[in-house]
Amino acid sequence: MRHHLPGLAAIAAVLALAAGAPALAQKAGGVLRLQHFDSPASMSILEEATRAAEQPAMAVFNNLVLYDQHVAQNSLNSIVPDLASRWEWSEDGKELTFPLRQGVKWHDGKPFTAADVKCTWDLLMGTGSDKLRLNTRKSWYENVVEVTTRGDFEVTFHLKQPQPALLALLASGWSPIYPCHVPAREMRSNREVDALVDRQSRETDVNKRRELVWQIERALIEENARPDIVYVRGTNCWRPELKGLIDQVNSIYNNSRFEEVWFDR
Repeated sequence: MRHHLPGLAAIAAVLALAAGAPALAQKAGGVLRLQHFDSPASMSILEEATRAAEQPAMAVFNNLVLYDQHVAQNSLNSIVPDLASRWEWSEDGKELTFPLRQGVKWHDGKPFTAADVKCTWDLLMGTGSDKLRLNTRKSWYENVVEVTTRGDFEVTFHLKQPQPALLALLASGWSPIYPCHVPAREMRSNREVDALVDRQSRETDVNKRRELVWQIERALIEENARPDIVYVRGTNCWRPELKGLIDQVNSIYNNSRFEEVWFDR
């Protein structure tokens, strides 16, 4: 086996934004407030096609591997472990194995295991019992035969042909790990909200669409999804310093949007 063990993963991309300001970098904790350009249809990265969802949600999810956020230009050489502790290629280049970090928990307290990784790629490849409503990146993994587990802390991607660039796909912001114990539907919202969002996207009358937007907002408030834009149980704790992603306003009808990211250190 060929072994690769880069340095430890960098903290979330949002922390890199503060790296250029020494005064801020010296202060522990606080809030990083970012203005966002749009209101995402959902916070389910695996089901969205634009950075409207990826940009705010990426900071509260983890990948197996990630581009080093302190390196200005992404490349295969700038990929570092995140939830994986390292990776190994087989000699024929058709198997990519990831030993996983141990002791990582989802925010609901359930442990992160290899089953979560397998479930995520079963979703993306359409081979599992649970399904994504939209699967915009299924074609990324056409060369993957299957993802298998070995115990709770090792996964292997089995490929049809050697594909060194698979690491680049796994390191992108579009490849977060989802919790196996939470249905894909709950990673975006409940059925009532889904139905309202679908109606709102099809409505051509501006006034009716505005009313549907406020119905969506009220429904989200009632289920405590506002002010929290992301279900806390849908994120994991490899970055325990990240306490929340808050959406202050969330529609084209109530002006600019701001996300607030809380840090505990």
